[in-house]
Amino acid sequence: MKILVTSEHEFTGADLKIGRYYSVVPADTPTENQNRCWHSLLLEYWNSGCHSYNAKSYPHFRELIKLYLGAGVEKYRDLVDAEGKPAAVPVVRYRLKSWRDYTKQERTSAIQNLINEMLQAGVQTKKFYDILTQLETNNVNKMAG
Repeated sequence: MKILVTSEHEFTGADLKIGRYYSVVPADTPTENQNRCWHSLLLEYWNSGCHSYNAKSYPHFRELIKLYLGAGVEKYRDLVDAEGKPAAVPVVRYRLKSWRDYTKQERTSAIQNLINEMLQAGVQTKKFYDILTQLETNNVNKMAG
């Protein structure tokens, strides 16, 4: 969906210009900023060594964080057996929810949980504080309008 700003004060925002087109996404759509923030925080937590997860690798660590601090697992029904044939009785299984499938609210909660745990674990790296400062700056700018 696209919108066109047709007159002054029709839409608010410092960057909106009359005669320009802007892409619009529903307010509950996860954002690219959330994606960058999540992955930056995860990598910084891993690199800091302040975590107590018994992870074998960074991908394993990422899965553990999503399990414990994120949306966790989702239930699904397996309609095919091990041989690839239709199952007589569907089997209920669980899988780790993919970050790609998180809602905006689930992403917000996961990021907040991760930041809280990083603070409790004693992460004090410059990169971590830079990320927090950027988040605070973005929130102040949003509130200011």
